[in-house]
Amino acid sequence: MARISKAALRRFLNQNLLITLTIGGVIIGIALGLGLRNIGEHGSTWTQRNVMYVNFVGDLFLRVIKAIILPLIVTSLISAVGSLETSLSKKIGGMAIVYYITTTVIAVLEGVALVITIQPGVRSGDDQLSENGSKANITTADTLLDLIRNIFPPNVVQACLQQYQTVLTPPKAHPTETDLEKWDISGRFTDGTNLIGIVAASIVFGVALSVVKNEAQILLKFVQQLSQTVMKITGWIIWLSPIGVLSLIMAKFLEMEDLADVFNKLGMYFAVVTGGIIFHGVVTLPAIYFIFTRKNPYTFLANMGQALATAFGASSSSAALPVTLKCLEEKNHIDTRITRFVIPIGTTINMDGTALYEAVAAIFIAQMRGIDMTFGKVLAVAITATAASIGTAAVPQGGLVTLVMVLDSIGLPSEDVSLIIAVDWLVNRIRAAVNVLGDCFGAGIVAHYSKKDLTNEDTDNEKSPESIAINENK
Repeated sequence: MARISKAALRRFLNQNLLITLTIGGVIIGIALGLGLRNIGEHGSTWTQRNVMYVNFVGDLFLRVIKAIILPLIVTSLISAVGSLETSLSKKIGGMAIVYYITTTVIAVLEGVALVITIQPGVRSGDDQLSENGSKANITTADTLLDLIRNIFPPNVVQACLQQYQTVLTPPKAHPTETDLEKWDISGRFTDGTNLIGIVAASIVFGVALSVVKNEAQILLKFVQQLSQTVMKITGWIIWLSPIGVLSLIMAKFLEMEDLADVFNKLGMYFAVVTGGIIFHGVVTLPAIYFIFTRKNPYTFLANMGQALATAFGASSSSAALPVTLKCLEEKNHIDTRITRFVIPIGTTINMDGTALYEAVAAIFIAQMRGIDMTFGKVLAVAITATAASIGTAAVPQGGLVTLVMVLDSIGLPSEDVSLIIAVDWLVNRIRAAVNVLGDCFGAGIVAHYSKKDLTNEDTDNEKSPESIAINENK
């Protein structure tokens, strides 16, 4: 019996070694970060340089994994969409987008319900209010228009490096003007990959390949083989995740000045926002998955453990993209044509955790300022948080940028973001993990409803003249 147990344990470790090491990296990183916070002279905190040394390995890990994201998205999307019939790609894309919008709206409603019921801002008092506030130099309309502009990049190569952003500046004649409607409007390209533009361009190219599939077999095969090569490199990179995640998390805990003071002031807010995000991830999303597929959602969730740990450590859903694809395809056995089509889109536009966070954060700040949240204002927060989450970059602290837009919808100054920034580094890690989980459950649902269509397409491809000729030559 003992031999069977050892064999079973050895087999389990062999099959789940990487996920075990990654989760172990998260736990050890938290433990070391908390345990080593005050080992300096007279209990002083770590210097910025020492934290940099601790973070060095994690920084290298992020650099390597970010370097593979662009080729991974481009080759995966083009090969996935190009290998599908146009009608089937429309169906898969349509189902994915409906799922993303639905779960994002549900997440926002959950957040609104929680923060209004518990009222963490009222309980926190007003000792943290910023003394001076100014209206944000950003508007909801500008942010949404920038999102649409970035879907249509003027230069695809430039989109790999920069994205467009509207800039508002006070008029030279009246530099103290506060009415944004009277400010000068201009635009600039800021550093950062325009992922939504790259995704749009890749989908269009993939659809074109699908339409001319018979005339472009060589090109399609080239992209598919390139995608497989990129995935092989991705597999090598993923083995760096345990030590990379450990380094990133440990450094974050070491650089915090006073954890006890932060959580004393923002403990109720932190509990509400993280509780809501985790509830959405482990209850709402699994329930939706079960209702539509009648499969055990927690087995599915457990198989995504490595992707969730990577998203938590890297504080970014896009950084976890390579790991997410590997887990879905190898652990949950989702067809690659689904994962490589649905997941890059989800990583770009589906941010359930971020949507819930922005709704809670905006209403929490309003409560701290003593602002009466009427139904109209709550509705404005819900709509703006939904739209803002779609436009949020899938990078660390991306939600803070669009939170300004949500605050603007109820007339709060951008400086009020500083009221919650002390715990945002940890909240961001949790919401990044739930963002990934939302993408994964979406891929599972789409795969469930597309299985028959994919099987039929495979059968038709086997009967095609090209396939018959290849088989005869063999």
